[in-house]
Amino acid sequence: MSSNSTFAILLGGALEIDDRVVELTRGARAIAADGGMRHAQALGLLPEVWVGDFDSTPPELSETHAATPRMPFPAEKNFTDGELAIEQAIERGATRLVLIGSFGGARTDHALSHLLQAVTLAERGLDVVLTSGAEEAVPLLPGSRELDLPAGSLFSVVAFTALKGLSLSGAKYPLDEADIAFGASRTISNVAEGRLTASLNSGRALIIARPHDFSGA
Repeated sequence: MSSNSTFAILLGGALEIDDRVVELTRGARAIAADGGMRHAQALGLLPEVWVGDFDSTPPELSETHAATPRMPFPAEKNFTDGELAIEQAIERGATRLVLIGSFGGARTDHALSHLLQAVTLAERGLDVVLTSGAEEAVPLLPGSRELDLPAGSLFSVVAFTALKGLSLSGAKYPLDEADIAFGASRTISNVAEGRLTASLNSGRALIIARPHDFSGA
């Protein structure tokens, strides 16, 4: 089995393939979650397992990928297909997860679940990035992290708790040790000036970026 520890998890949301998506998935192993298999061919990925209840898999997709090993689950289960695919990746040695198609789609509840789960996965020590091509997100936990964004592109810090000591540099609207109340909109619609550095003393958040959206510049 490959020792590569980066896994692309193919989820059922929207995907616009660009250079950033290609770079994120370069050399990655792949696991598909139900209808997320539709992204495999466009990305040039061959999933090593296909997980789910297959309730959103059309017959033609099933025929195209008939040779891919399947791990079927009943529709009535305690986990989403995406979560099952992620756990399979972790069991296979994943340390970095690229959640493809993790925004949009027909199910807002599933998309929100992916965003929340990314934060809990980061707390488990995994490097996680979510992408649809049009949008990207990375968890922000206590500590510091960098995100390389095109100058002038939009980003937001979306808090899932109250945030203490949030600092942003490389942004049009920088922050220095700011405390942000849960639900406050102060950290929505900022503009990157290139490499963004964010640090946090306590709390949980996501940095959600729109790399091709320069409407706020």
